[in-house]
Amino acid sequence: MPIHHAVLSLLSDGPSYGYELKGAFESAVGPQWGPLNIGHLYQILDRLSRDGLVQSQRQAQAVKPDRVMYEITGEGRAELGRWLAEASPRSGGFRDDFFLKLTAAARSADADVVLQVLGRQRAHLLRELRNLDGLRRRAEDPVVRLLLSAAVRHVEADLAFLDDADRALLQTEGALTRPQAARGGGLSATA
Repeated sequence: MPIHHAVLSLLSDGPSYGYELKGAFESAVGPQWGPLNIGHLYQILDRLSRDGLVQSQRQAQAVKPDRVMYEITGEGRAELGRWLAEASPRSGGFRDDFFLKLTAAARSADADVVLQVLGRQRAHLLRELRNLDGLRRRAEDPVVRLLLSAAVRHVEADLAFLDDADRALLQTEGALTRPQAARGGGLSATA
């Protein structure tokens, strides 16, 4: 999971503790990723410790409870290097809720339903694009700007897909005619 490796990357700069790592992660990846749940981060740190990729040491504090400091191990550096050296395939493949929704709309054989589905998705994507563009213009960190640029490109690709769907389903003669086998309803692999 990439968050494990992101934590190893943060620890490669030196020892750190949970809340400091949370802040460094959120600062490094910017608002596009969203906040990192501290409970989830501690689960990751426990897992990395169990796997021998980080080691921890308790540090006493005068007023607060002991602080647990984490440090990357040699094995952790090797794992981080291995991860950085490999390509990153899409984690979810090409499974997409919208594609299933579009499939269902197309199977209705009703051009108005397809138009509504495409229109709502286009409006959503355009709002998302405006939001991302605003965030990108305000981002000071060049890595955060890159992440936001990647998100913009994904949204632009999704908008181009909507254009493809419009042409294929609404502008092509007979495109919304249901296949004979599908008249019973439901989604099938032929849709």
